[in-house]
Amino acid sequence: MTDQSITLENRPMGQAVLRGFQCKCPNCGSGPLLKGYLTLREECTVCRQDLTPARADDGPAYLTILLVGHILAPLLHVFFTTFRPEPMVMASLFGVLAVGLSLFLLPRLKGVVVAIQWARYMHGFGRSG
Repeated sequence: MTDQSITLENRPMGQAVLRGFQCKCPNCGSGPLLKGYLTLREECTVCRQDLTPARADDGPAYLTILLVGHILAPLLHVFFTTFRPEPMVMASLFGVLAVGLSLFLLPRLKGVVVAIQWARYMHGFGRSG
């Protein structure tokens, strides 16, 4: 068994992902992960976990688009076939839903991506943190 496989078992993925979705520090679960809407803190204010190695890039945006599309597309179909609303009603309603759901999910999915990186020691999240 290599040292790499031993270290990967020390950080529980499920707990880290849940903490990331709550926008909390993946290490302690208490400190806030973000200092703005999408700006990652340099370190946790509670446990001092270094968060600078995190590289979320475009991952959260892609995941948000994927989830919003998979949630709203079936709802759009069911809503249209059941109620047959006017096109402007559909466009207005689902436009607002898409924007609202996207704004809700984006910071949470960024937290999930950072938490996965932390749990798997990616990009410099070493044993010291």
